[in-house]
Amino acid sequence: MRFPRSAGILLHPTSLPGDFGIGDLGPEAYKFVDTLVKAGQSHWQILPLGPTGYGDSPYSSFSAFAGNTLLISPEKLVTDELITTADTDERPKFQAERIDYQAVSEWKARLLAKSFERFSAQRSTNFRSEFDRFCESARAWLDDYALYRALKRTQNNSPWYEWPEKFKLRDERTITIAREQLSDLIDEQRLYQFLIFRQWLELKRYANDAEIKIIGDIPIFVALDSADVWCEQLQFKLNPDGSARVVAGVPPDYFSKTGQLWGNPIYNWDAMRRDGFRWWKARFRHMLKLVDVVRVDHFRGFSAAWEVPGGDETAEHGEWVNVPGHELFAGLKREFGEVPIMAEDLGVMTPDVEDLRDDFGFPGMRILQYAFGGDAKNRDLPHTYIPNTVAYTGTHDNDTIVGWWNGMTSDQKVSSRLSPTQEHCLNYLGTDDVADINWKLVRLLYSSVADVVIIPLQDVLGLGNEARMNTPATTGRNWQWRFERGATTDHMVAQLKELAELYGRK
Repeated sequence: MRFPRSAGILLHPTSLPGDFGIGDLGPEAYKFVDTLVKAGQSHWQILPLGPTGYGDSPYSSFSAFAGNTLLISPEKLVTDELITTADTDERPKFQAERIDYQAVSEWKARLLAKSFERFSAQRSTNFRSEFDRFCESARAWLDDYALYRALKRTQNNSPWYEWPEKFKLRDERTITIAREQLSDLIDEQRLYQFLIFRQWLELKRYANDAEIKIIGDIPIFVALDSADVWCEQLQFKLNPDGSARVVAGVPPDYFSKTGQLWGNPIYNWDAMRRDGFRWWKARFRHMLKLVDVVRVDHFRGFSAAWEVPGGDETAEHGEWVNVPGHELFAGLKREFGEVPIMAEDLGVMTPDVEDLRDDFGFPGMRILQYAFGGDAKNRDLPHTYIPNTVAYTGTHDNDTIVGWWNGMTSDQKVSSRLSPTQEHCLNYLGTDDVADINWKLVRLLYSSVADVVIIPLQDVLGLGNEARMNTPATTGRNWQWRFERGATTDHMVAQLKELAELYGRK
């Protein structure tokens, strides 16, 4: 479907400022919505909202349905009388500009445990009734997810495929007994999910009332250690013991001679086709309650997936296996009507992937950082865009514009000399002035024919490599960046609004 000519900002809620070690859904999130309105924006794009595990990546979650409880606002818990201000005062001294996930997780776990204790003793009929309604509406995924997290806790947080066989393979009697014996732990998890989605939907309503639409993100694959795979083992290509028969990845290319081994289990598309793509329909139904527009990550995987044998250590010996993407999206269209989807079609796209995208009218993506250094036919150069496009200066996987630019300069043997990519960029811009390169490129995108332009907040702020969100295939400092209070100045906000009005994006 086509989107109105508009603009937005990419910022995951974890990157919001605040006093509690990680961005959350409290007052600063509402202030950010207000900033978007003042800046003439129409969209707030976020990353996946699921609970993160090892590596803290929002693209590797314990559930495709559950929410990340680290986003729960302590201030809102105080308002709901589930904790006190004194409880929030008893916290470590957190950094303002980076997230220490271990410290935040340990502190919030204690805080949430107190909220469960007070909820259990609470006599507020309205609050409990709201909780009961949530549990009933989310029963299709919530009960199994809560049990999965409860069992995980009793198994030293080991992945489900390492649990005793009776748990791993979901012996019916064993599971029934576990639900009874672990009822308190299960109720805890239910409450935490109620709280995160209650806070999120309140924030979304606030944004929508201000005419800001939320762009969410669906990763194509799910983690092997997730409630989804544990509960839906027949929907994935697994061995009888629960291990992955084949896993996802990318074949060898110019950038990696052994390819990329992601390790996610591959869907059993034959089984999914037989039940009318039940799991995918449930996933989209849930997602469309949480966001207004869905960005589908790794869109090419809905045409064919690179399947690597489960025991391999590299992605070299995989094979392309066709995926019934056309049937899936046709089924979603019959179920929901026109689904507001943006397709992440980055990388080498084959004609079958382009046909799938175009048959359903999904806009593809263009990344300005990929535009320069080649010839005039580069698909990421703005003069090659078609209107049904979502254009970015960069994504969460790219360096910031300033970091990208400075990185090219530092690579030159003579520091005063520009790289060919930089020379091409300035020539395209029609200037030899390198000052405020981030704003020059933002203006270039705003002036393009792309229906939607999304700018990472780091590029509005003009931040360097220190503010990069993620460097693929690395571990350490990913997903940790936060901006500080006062960083979005009135001048920056006015600049964005002026561009939005000048180029008809408001």
